[in-house]
Amino acid sequence: MQKGANNSYFGNIWEGITSSWQGLKLSFKHIWEARQRRTPIGITDPDYFKQETGIVTLTYPYESLPVPDNGRYRLHNEMEDCIVCDKCAEICPVSCIDIEAVKSTEEIRKTSDGHSVRLYAARFDIDMAKCCFCGLCTTVCPTECLTMTKTYDFSEFDIRDMIYHFSDLSPEQAVEKRQNYETLQTAKQQAKASTTNVQPTEEKTAEQTSTTPATAKPVMKKPAIKPVTKPVITDPTPSISEETPYVTEVTPEISQTIQEAAPQDTKAEETDQSEQAPAKPVMKKPVIKPMIKKKTDE
Repeated sequence: MQKGANNSYFGNIWEGITSSWQGLKLSFKHIWEARQRRTPIGITDPDYFKQETGIVTLTYPYESLPVPDNGRYRLHNEMEDCIVCDKCAEICPVSCIDIEAVKSTEEIRKTSDGHSVRLYAARFDIDMAKCCFCGLCTTVCPTECLTMTKTYDFSEFDIRDMIYHFSDLSPEQAVEKRQNYETLQTAKQQAKASTTNVQPTEEKTAEQTSTTPATAKPVMKKPAIKPVTKPVITDPTPSISEETPYVTEVTPEISQTIQEAAPQDTKAEETDQSEQAPAKPVMKKPVIKPMIKKKTDE
């Protein structure tokens, strides 16, 4: 049995002491270096990998690592630049944005990029408990008022506190603005109806009070349409005049000659057709003879 490096009792004791000293030396080194702390810098900092010594652990939440500027975490909406277009709520895949717009009777304000705001946001709620941090709502925003901030730690004990309200109107103000718009619309409809009723009466009074005779309009004469004469087409066949002689009576001799000539003509036509048409060859039916099998000797 091998015992230690020197294969002896005291050799094993010496090996245990040296190995323990190596471990203690490494521990004392870390304890000595713990007098300093690493500065909490981000991984994008060029000096991040130069800090080889110091305490790495941070006392969170009192200390935290810096977050990049393009971090996509909690949503935030600047209502001063919001035109309440509802595009973010329509494109949200999880329906975490709830918007209720109220029409205004006049222009409310101008955004920082020049858009006119004509809608009040009676409700603009974002439920961050549902948000999947896809960033689609920020891409479709025409005024870029909806952004994703660097705040990544917004945990709550109650999930209802995860709903963030960005509306700039109280419920009472929203009801008041809605009533103002409805009264304006009813006033416009009444004014439109009154104008349509007044127009026929004004036309009648104008006809009655008008005393000046109307100027006669010139009568337009209809153009005379001349009849189109078609050219007379003469028949090339000569007409029978009174001077041409014709037979008035058929004698028995003439009728007999006509009857004798008619069958001769038909016979001549039949003979001509028979001479012209070639005779078709007559196909003979093949003779089928029965096959007799010879008996084989068993």
